[in-house]
Amino acid sequence: MRYRHLSARAILLAVLAVAALPCAVAAQPVSMGSGPAPAASVLFPEKAFEFAPVIDGVKVLHDFVVQNKGSGPLLINDVRTG
Repeated sequence: MRYRHLSARAILLAVLAVAALPCAVAAQPVSMGSGPAPAASVLFPEKAFEFAPVIDGVKVLHDFVVQNKGSGPLLINDVRTG
């Protein structure tokens, strides 16, 4: 078996993509009459992930969790990689 380590560039791109997530997620409060509108509060429990060495040609995937810790709905309008 031939193992391939991710290049520094691939790791940097992955880190930048994760770092861009808080900027790319837009939380919009919904107004419900008088008083302050409930607001969303986004939380990323895991901000970075480093893949272990993988066999050449094998797809690697990782899911990042996005949590809403606020009282209003969290609307995700756009997600982009770094």
